[in-house]
Amino acid sequence: MEILNEYIKATNTHNFDEVKKLLHPNAVYFFSNKTCTTHEAIRDYFENAWEVVKDENYEAQDVQWLFISKTSLTCTYTYFYEGYVNGEYTSGRGRATNVFVKEVDDWLLIHEHLSALPR
Repeated sequence: MEILNEYIKATNTHNFDEVKKLLHPNAVYFFSNKTCTTHEAIRDYFENAWEVVKDENYEAQDVQWLFISKTSLTCTYTYFYEGYVNGEYTSGRGRATNVFVKEVDDWLLIHEHLSALPR
């Protein structure tokens, strides 16, 4: 589904305003170490991550669409990131679940759940 690709592309701009265009007003994020329930909290989390991991590249691999309807989409995937922390190359991966809902003519992300996998 194209919306996931759009979301990944927006994430890789490192500009939260691009990500926000794809977020539902009631979006909730479950990160490994924090729950974010407002766009402001989600923005803070993203911007902190981009500050810590410089030149980050984020990818969705092994995407599985679990549910597809005219108004809702749910997928799971393995996320992969790479970038530089304190000038040193780093990478990692984890599991992700995304739920998108259709609002008028637009698909918007209403929920993301990320959990890191051990290295």
